[in-house]
Amino acid sequence: MVKLIALYKQPEDKAAFDEHYFNVHTPLTQKIPGLRDMKVTKIVGSPMGKSEFYLLCEMFYDDHEALQEAMKTDEGKASGKDVMQFAGDLVTLMIGEDVDA
Repeated sequence: MVKLIALYKQPEDKAAFDEHYFNVHTPLTQKIPGLRDMKVTKIVGSPMGKSEFYLLCEMFYDDHEALQEAMKTDEGKASGKDVMQFAGDLVTLMIGEDVDA
């Protein structure tokens, strides 16, 4: 299992961010072919107190090839375009694999 991870910094207007993220961006992303699961975590702080981060989204795919194919679809392109338009300055995207610890 491979995951695309989106980590968002604190937005200036949290209400506007949440409105767009949950009502526009999430439905777009959920339509991407090959997406097996999507988990969203709201960051509420850190052991040191406040956090510079606001939201973490993990999008799960069968493997790297499935992720790459998903990103080439119209739905994948629409999701990518949307995130860059509403949160391009806030988001960091990473690809990860679960490991046994």
